[in-house]
Amino acid sequence: MNNYSHDNARIFIIDDEEANLKLLNIMLENEGYKKLVLISDSREVINEYRIQRPDLILLDINMPHLDGYEIMQALRDLKDPLMPPVIVLTAQHGKDYLLRSLNAGARDFISKPFDRNELIMRVRNLLDAHLAHCMVYDQKATLEDMVRKRTDELQQTRMQVVQRLGMAAEFRDEETGNHILRMSHISELLARTIGWDDDDCELMLMASPMHDIGKIGIPDHILLKPGKFEPDEWEIMKTHASIGAKLLDGDDSNLMRMAREIALSHHEKWDGSGYPNGLTGEDIPMSGRIAALADVFDALTSQRPYKKAWPVEDAVQLIKDNSGKHFDPQLVEVFLEKLPEIQAICERYREPDEV
Repeated sequence: MNNYSHDNARIFIIDDEEANLKLLNIMLENEGYKKLVLISDSREVINEYRIQRPDLILLDINMPHLDGYEIMQALRDLKDPLMPPVIVLTAQHGKDYLLRSLNAGARDFISKPFDRNELIMRVRNLLDAHLAHCMVYDQKATLEDMVRKRTDELQQTRMQVVQRLGMAAEFRDEETGNHILRMSHISELLARTIGWDDDDCELMLMASPMHDIGKIGIPDHILLKPGKFEPDEWEIMKTHASIGAKLLDGDDSNLMRMAREIALSHHEKWDGSGYPNGLTGEDIPMSGRIAALADVFDALTSQRPYKKAWPVEDAVQLIKDNSGKHFDPQLVEVFLEKLPEIQAICERYREPDEV
């Protein structure tokens, strides 16, 4: 309910006796209750409940087809988080009936013939309690929605910061800003395909842009050298993996832990010939294996100042040729399976001057 008042409260009156329905209808109408739903056939209750959800139910116990206890069970089965209170109306006066009704979910119990003033007060009291509960529930939902929206905003801001941090390293290397967008979305797709859950896939999306952040620590005369590296220059260049890990160290958040793991391991190779630690096979963290494959494919198929973009077919063939050497062979199979989606990612985030 959006308007929390007795005038707008909807009350179901369920009784197989028409005389009782009319009597209750008159009593409640005289008190200003306008939304009264009279139900004489107990089989219609659940359908009516779904159509026009009540705020209070006055329920007879002894009825044909479905008795009051069966209706209360059917209502509980709906698992409505805001189940309206039920007042049982019955000619039975024994304590057993009272206890059974309360145990079945009734909030109150009025014996027939009912006293008008007692009925009105009990209806008012239970409506007050239920409408207050609705207000609290809606306020909670509103606050949760506000928190969710704010969290989404913070997450988007965090993602923007992470991407720009990654771009800082890419621009120093004269790589393109959209490389990390393509590489990170490809990484996320591969992670999802091998069964990572939503949280870990989001971490992969946010952490992978920082894979080359360590290039910030490489001198320009080496990082920007157009030709082949000398052996000593190559050794310095390789230190960007360790530099990146150091830059990202010291933060216990899941994001930074994964970012550090990727920065340190995305140049390791399946056969142990990679760097900085010469890890082999499954000793290489899966995040690093995924980032390596995504990074190489996009680097090959992207144009750089010092090279033309490879045709997709040639890049795919290189990856196939290096399955079990550079790349995790099972991951290569996943990559090939998802190639159309990977190409769609590359198209979505292609460079502006290529549009």
